[in-house]
Amino acid sequence: ATAMNKGTIGMLMAVAALLTVALLISAMPADGILTTRGDTTIVDTRLPGKGIEGYNGATPVRIYICKNKVVKIATQPSQETPKYMRMARQLLTRYEGMTVTKAAKAEIDGVTGATYTSEALKKNVKAGLEYYKKHSK
Repeated sequence: ATAMNKGTIGMLMAVAALLTVALLISAMPADGILTTRGDTTIVDTRLPGKGIEGYNGATPVRIYICKNKVVKIATQPSQETPKYMRMARQLLTRYEGMTVTKAAKAEIDGVTGATYTSEALKKNVKAGLEYYKKHSK
């Protein structure tokens, strides 16, 4: 009877381990939008910002959030003219230090001369922050 008990215990342990893994996997959205590095959550706006376009197409960003504050926003590769992206990218620093809620509502001025790119970046930030608010713990 002892061998059967060990087998049963082993089987129960395996089932418990599988359930734990399944639970952990289901807790994180598997879409690659939210990733965690240490105590920082990174929001990739390629999906939440789908359809948001600058002058030459999509302008996705990565939003770095720590303790519910925007730490940094980085642009991702796009088809925007580098000159205009460099100009528009400046506005992203204005979100740094804001809480997620404040940043999501912020009315940040666009950059003159790079209007389409500026507007698209701001819309991506808003979409990413709204996604974060709905899907983070």
